[in-house]
Amino acid sequence: MKLKSYFFLAFLALLLNACGEKEQKEKIKITDQSTAVQKEVVPEAASTTAEVDNMQNKGVGPIDNLNLNENIDEAMAVRGKELFNNMCTACHKMDQKSIGPALAGVTERRNPEWIMNMILRPEKMIKEDPIAKKLLIESNMAVMANQNMSEEESRAMLEYFRSYDQEN
Repeated sequence: MKLKSYFFLAFLALLLNACGEKEQKEKIKITDQSTAVQKEVVPEAASTTAEVDNMQNKGVGPIDNLNLNENIDEAMAVRGKELFNNMCTACHKMDQKSIGPALAGVTERRNPEWIMNMILRPEKMIKEDPIAKKLLIESNMAVMANQNMSEEESRAMLEYFRSYDQEN
């Protein structure tokens, strides 16, 4: 009986060890992928960001021309604030850096088309836009999630950002 117990314990130890090795290999694989993304993004971001005028860059995505009224659409801004609070606050704060950058003043730093394109197509922006690549590096390679927002929703969020920046 004692011999069976020893064999069972030895088998259990081997099984646990094997599981631990697999977990370790998966961690290494994930680290290697993140390093590959960083190697791909870092050199280009460093060399091209200085050449880009932030307010002239419209980004990469469906929004290439946007006409904004001088006055804020309050109803749209309220809807944008709701969307922001429901979908973005896990990673973004207005007045402090979190996982993603602080968004206060974003309308003074970025073109309106760029803001909407980043909301609508973050994966495309990260691959092709030098400013988005630089932000990815500054955010420790934390990729912005695509929330699958409509153009109307992204426009409402832009209006919220405009109203916030105007008030503060």
